[in-house]
Amino acid sequence: MDIKCNDVKVKFNENASQYDSQRKKLIPCFDDFYSIAISIAETDNNNPDILDIGAGTGLLSFFILEKFPNANVTLIDISEKMIDVAKERFKDKPNVTYIIDDYSNYKFNKKYDIVISSLSIHHLTGDEKKQLYDNVYSCLNRNGVFINADQVIGGTPFIESLYKREWNYKIENSGLSKEEILSAYERTKLDKMSPLEDQINWLKDVGFLDVDCVYKYYNFIVLFGRK
Repeated sequence: MDIKCNDVKVKFNENASQYDSQRKKLIPCFDDFYSIAISIAETDNNNPDILDIGAGTGLLSFFILEKFPNANVTLIDISEKMIDVAKERFKDKPNVTYIIDDYSNYKFNKKYDIVISSLSIHHLTGDEKKQLYDNVYSCLNRNGVFINADQVIGGTPFIESLYKREWNYKIENSGLSKEEILSAYERTKLDKMSPLEDQINWLKDVGFLDVDCVYKYYNFIVLFGRK
């Protein structure tokens, strides 16, 4: 396992038990961020196969199962502690399966109607993102959709400073403890965010249609692409 990839695994294993309780405070636009991602997940299949990349505790999958209760959902994440939380969340859901692995290198052996991801892909380098987008395209059924709710870096240093200042202000006035805030800042050291424009172009380059950023709040974005 790559050393940097292992760093991500360790940090998220450490934070697994508190992850969900901190989400609304660490994501100022939480309600729109998740609800918009789910609203654009559409398929003609009544029993869709859905893949959640970097699924963590399964929060996004929880929302997608509310929309598609008969879906077969696969969660993949490198953190076994995060997956443990997801397993507890879905203990009464036989239609959920789990893969503990590095999704950036994993070879998916089936096709999906919808591929989703939230707050994970920004841990990959630009080249790794491009390769992942190609892999996602390959494992989608025709007319399948990819939805990535994630974070991007500002297009200029000035814009990036605006993003950081806004986020710092929001979380420091969120009610999180000093330890929780310091832990959140520490995890940002693992980020390898890429510009929004680059990611839109990478999705188009691998063949995605109707590529768009359907939502943006500072550096929080929801990207869409259709095969």
